[in-house]
Amino acid sequence: MSDSTDLGTMTAAELSRLFRAKEASPLEATRAALDRIERFNPAVNAYVHVDREGAEKAARASAQRWGRGEPLSPLDGVPVSMKDLTEVAGMPARDGSLLSSDEPCETDAPPAARMREAGAVILGKTNTPEFGWKGVTDNRVFGATRNPWDTSLTPGGSSGGAAAAAALNMGALHQGGDSGGSIRIPAAFTGTFGFKPTFGWTPQWPPAKVPTLSHIGPITRTVEDAVMMLNHIGRYDHRDPYAVRGMPDDWGDGVMDGISDLRIAFSPTLGGVEVDPQIARRVAEAAKAFEDLGAEVVEAEPPEFDCPIETYKRIWWTASRDLYLSLSESDREKLDPGLVDNAIAAESWTAVDLFRAEAHRAELTQRLERFNQEYHLLLCPTLPIQPFLAEHDVPPGSGMTDWTEWSPFTYPFNLSQQPAASIPCGFTAEGLPVGLQLAGGKYDDRRVLRAAAAYLNAHPARFPTVPDPAETAV
Repeated sequence: MSDSTDLGTMTAAELSRLFRAKEASPLEATRAALDRIERFNPAVNAYVHVDREGAEKAARASAQRWGRGEPLSPLDGVPVSMKDLTEVAGMPARDGSLLSSDEPCETDAPPAARMREAGAVILGKTNTPEFGWKGVTDNRVFGATRNPWDTSLTPGGSSGGAAAAAALNMGALHQGGDSGGSIRIPAAFTGTFGFKPTFGWTPQWPPAKVPTLSHIGPITRTVEDAVMMLNHIGRYDHRDPYAVRGMPDDWGDGVMDGISDLRIAFSPTLGGVEVDPQIARRVAEAAKAFEDLGAEVVEAEPPEFDCPIETYKRIWWTASRDLYLSLSESDREKLDPGLVDNAIAAESWTAVDLFRAEAHRAELTQRLERFNQEYHLLLCPTLPIQPFLAEHDVPPGSGMTDWTEWSPFTYPFNLSQQPAASIPCGFTAEGLPVGLQLAGGKYDDRRVLRAAAAYLNAHPARFPTVPDPAETAV
């Protein structure tokens, strides 16, 4: 390995190539990742559990496999993280909740199992709000995760720990979960790549609070790395009753083929959402960039599209209500107050209300799928706002009361179960990242990945070298 090669800055693909060429070892790469966690995590609180001893042990075993020329996969020895909602054998799963135990789990959930089978080195667990209930990342157990670009701000959530870790390369691959934007929101706020696959193609177990909304996916620095992770976590697992077969044998097949055959609908406001002018400009510039790369880009809105916020709330808040009713009075006092507010707000809803919400969800999905018969992809902002102060659920002074009010572009695609990605597309004048969203029809995951790869290959993302890079530069 060259003295100038900093393994802590490498992508998973770059590390894999170095391992194969015997120019670096998994133990060196793991120690580099652990060193970055030690340096940067105090500022951003991305990791809530780090298993240095277990990681180094796994890295030594990986180094021996590469030495024999018998790696388990291209990801053998690559450092990864798991979201704290995901069970990992030997590590606690606190779920960001005072109701949880710090006892280590006995089994690996599907994402952890697939990563371990691939030989990847699991560094530890990343922060999440309690049970992943909201679009920012703070909880009463571990506190708030902070945005690497400005640590006074939120990185979003609920996979905010994973996104902050990805932005600072505290490990190369990071597992997130997305029930309403929880991969794409923090990816947009931190300038990383986040991908929510078609529902059922990346299994999870135990089930999420609302299983039919929840998608497991990667948060990474590159599409290539996301594909490498998907080639393992995107595999059928019988433990997930909602798992669907038919996922790609190779998630990367055709991803580098360009986009000259694609027709993309550009929706600047997705039916009338008010968007920060700087974000609107960056996303419009990105739409032009897709056109320059050969795609046909047409400004168009999905027909009859109305923001499904009430439909989403009926389904999502009912899960909070169910949790609330299952607890004693003393345990209810331990819950995040915002989660309790949602549970109480759902008290007046009836079974008919939930039935009608599911019926509206089906209508929305039908309209979006029909739209994808005319356009291959839909391009819009990931979020209409810039990152706001940490330890707040909504931007202070906005008059908003719930995170769904500032994330109207994300949860429609959880209701429809379609694949969607957040792609970094520049910065505001304040130096904060902007994300664009690409969504496709069900099972068109590789088309979304192909368009994302084309854009990022032409317009590579930029990442912070340290937390608060602007402040450090001064």
